[in-house]
Amino acid sequence: MSQIKALSIEEALSHTGSYCWIDVRSEAEFERAHIPGSINLPLLKNEERALVGTTYKMEGREAAVQVGLKLIGPKFETYYQSLITTAKNENKKLLLYCWRGGLRSQIASTLVQWSGMPATMIQGGYRSFRHWVFSTLETNRDYVIISGHTGTGKTEVLHLLKNTNANVVDLEGLANHKGSALGGLGLPPQPKNEQFENLVATALHHCKPNQPVFIENESRTIGHCAVPQGLWDGMQNARFIELNIDRETRIQRLLLEYGSFPVADLKEQTQKLRKRLGGQHEQAAISALENGELKKWVELLLVYYDKSYSHFLERHQIKAQKMDWDWNQKESSLLSLLSLSNHGITK
Repeated sequence: MSQIKALSIEEALSHTGSYCWIDVRSEAEFERAHIPGSINLPLLKNEERALVGTTYKMEGREAAVQVGLKLIGPKFETYYQSLITTAKNENKKLLLYCWRGGLRSQIASTLVQWSGMPATMIQGGYRSFRHWVFSTLETNRDYVIISGHTGTGKTEVLHLLKNTNANVVDLEGLANHKGSALGGLGLPPQPKNEQFENLVATALHHCKPNQPVFIENESRTIGHCAVPQGLWDGMQNARFIELNIDRETRIQRLLLEYGSFPVADLKEQTQKLRKRLGGQHEQAAISALENGELKKWVELLLVYYDKSYSHFLERHQIKAQKMDWDWNQKESSLLSLLSLSNHGITK
């Protein structure tokens, strides 16, 4: 039997498309965070892993290994079949990892070898990937922040930029949240913060070198996901472009974005802004919703959001290059934005 091949995380990431990534950790470990794109085939279930861990603490490594083997042994056949079936369905070689490239990934790799397929695992396991994540997030880049008032359409602008093959990291898309009190409406649950870091680092890894990276202006948190520290530090020194569109267009865009949601959902989210809006304005916004006056509701919320945006610029002393954006002429607006981004605007 040939020796199990071990790839460093850098080598593995440079051949991402060549492998089907298999995370052999428990369901709870995988749910908390994992290498994006990997499939979870746990060698030990949650309760089994907990038992092995307790044995290790109470009786030491040898006893823990014995308990683990007793738990794994009876299901070798079914686990072997799940590995082989996955490889056939994905039509790729398997690349396996556990927490630190230890016994779990070694056992799973040995089972793969029994099939006659090459066995490959990640040296250092998921822990090595996390070290790579921190390093990637801290790498200096030429960030260009797309800024503007609520309703400008900054996320849509990012999508247009991405269609031009520009480097784009859509933080709100990765966080499943639009950043405001209404940001979670109609979106899937947010990832755990550690997984959000993994997703952001992977997105940055795919960016082309020596070119600007476009990111939407964000506060420190997007829903319950915190912008990773390394990226946040980089954003503080980024170039800012502020897109300006008229207030009425912003209102109409927000009506299109949120007007189809049930009034009960809009009321629930609006009530979360009570401290920021003030009781009087919050009640006026709720009344507008109850009376079907959605435009008035948007106008009341914009009073708060516009003040909040202005305060953000002042607090961080941001000197943004302003640019008029016309959604009726988005192609020409996009060309102007790309031209502006190449002129070395500074904060």
